[in-house]
Amino acid sequence: MNLLAQLRSSLKRTQEALIGRMDLLFSGRAIDDSSLEELEEILLSADIGVPTAESLLASLRERMRKSAFQDSQDLKASLKQQLLSILDQAKREVAPHPLAIPHVILVLGVNGTGKTTTIAKLAHRHQREGKEVLLAAADTYRAAAADQLKIWADRLGVEMIHHQPGGDPSAVAFDAVNAAQSRKKDILIIDTAGRLHTNRALMEEVKKMRRTIGRQMEGAPHEVLLVLDATTGNNGLQQARDFQNAVGLTGLVVAKLDGTAKGGIVVAIADQLRIPVRYIGLGEHLEDLQDFDPQAFVDALFE
Repeated sequence: MNLLAQLRSSLKRTQEALIGRMDLLFSGRAIDDSSLEELEEILLSADIGVPTAESLLASLRERMRKSAFQDSQDLKASLKQQLLSILDQAKREVAPHPLAIPHVILVLGVNGTGKTTTIAKLAHRHQREGKEVLLAAADTYRAAAADQLKIWADRLGVEMIHHQPGGDPSAVAFDAVNAAQSRKKDILIIDTAGRLHTNRALMEEVKKMRRTIGRQMEGAPHEVLLVLDATTGNNGLQQARDFQNAVGLTGLVVAKLDGTAKGGIVVAIADQLRIPVRYIGLGEHLEDLQDFDPQAFVDALFE
């Protein structure tokens, strides 16, 4: 299955909540201020968010005043172009680090977002590119966390650095960077405690980890990725905002897009935070972590 076909399948519920309802709304009906107000409710139901929805509607109303939409297809084409523009503006390529061996990736996220599975998928992607990967289990607070990561490490055939439960996560990160450097690993992926973005102590811990890694290796971590569960909708937007303010993010991984009608959260985050979506999760298999392609995303929604 190619990417567009996989996206269409995974975004089916979001597509029905957004485009399906738009088609019903404008079937045999004039496009006017009243119908656009109802369109705003549809945008919100897909978790595009109030500020983004209001901005989109303002642009549509401005165009309607200048030249009326010919029909609903004309309206949808205009909306599609606006969504693509938002996603393109937030898309930034990660700068290559040809001399950074290892390339250090710090992975954050609240428990239950699919963080551990995402780490395994990332490791698998890099393995397919011929890179040597090392994992680090720095979620020392939850006894099962290291065990879960070890299962994936064994399945993938990669090494893993870990300490005893309850240990200092920054010490795990420190040892992992040392190990990756001495063993000439290409990629080091560091798991962190699944933390509530509202818990200040946990957020301070991840700040400490980032400082520790940076002191040990100049320029590291080279990527700081936040894994979000798409099914949480606008709560994910707040998580992204809090993590961005606390530690700075280089990108997002939006997981579980295949199980929600709230895929509009991708647009809300891109519009309001300008954090690029690096990857999207479209299923449970190792190959189901895809590079985020704004054009393919909007095409899958509208076609």
